[in-house]
Amino acid sequence: MENIITSKDNPVIKLYQKLSSSKKERLQYGLFVLEGLRITEDALREDSGITHLIMTKNAYEKYGENLLQADLRNTKTLVISNELGNRIAATDTTQGVFAICSIPVAKKPVFGDNCRYAVLYGLQDPGNVGMIIRTADALGIDGVILSGSCDLYSPKVIRATMGSVFRMNIFIENDRTALFEMLESNGVCSSAAVIDTDAQRVTDISFEGRQAVFIGNEGSGLPADVAAQCTRKITIPMNGTINSLNAAMAAGILMWELRK
Repeated sequence: MENIITSKDNPVIKLYQKLSSSKKERLQYGLFVLEGLRITEDALREDSGITHLIMTKNAYEKYGENLLQADLRNTKTLVISNELGNRIAATDTTQGVFAICSIPVAKKPVFGDNCRYAVLYGLQDPGNVGMIIRTADALGIDGVILSGSCDLYSPKVIRATMGSVFRMNIFIENDRTALFEMLESNGVCSSAAVIDTDAQRVTDISFEGRQAVFIGNEGSGLPADVAAQCTRKITIPMNGTINSLNAAMAAGILMWELRK
């Protein structure tokens, strides 16, 4: 077994805690953190640039043999005390498996024929963003674009994706003008998901060709001027007096319709 680290002042542990708590630090170092066995296994399987693999003594004894079978030539492995693992954990019942990953180099979306994209505009709930990315992965959506939304690499978003962050094409474009220019120049039909009475029912329209659906903020939805800039407005028909859905639930329904 590796030498067991017990000090919270260890440089790697201090770095992990900085990255876990601060978007500024994540951007500065170009790194983000993982916690949990499954998501760490996913990152190793997808060759996702793990720089440090950290396990508690208990986790090393339980999972170490399997985790260390991965290609770790560019990864530093540390074993820490169980107490230190509890200290740096963000979950109440940690599995004692942590990692530091490199943030991927930013890429531009590729809009192939009949491509399907979800645009998350102004979403601020990490759980919703992560769940939408996970659902997009499950439904075979070609990519997710974040615009003015919460930090993709925050631990809560990463955890909520359940590993889909390593499989999905995810892009960030916070400039609204650049976002619409990119979609329009590539012949993408943009649909604004709204609750407006003049919007087309999602069940009544055809999603042919290149498509992008805009999903807005959890509380206020899409800004009216953003919705107006989209090619069309669409809505999910609802019964009774309910007039809105949770953003992740609405996104799931819309992405299902996109793929039908």
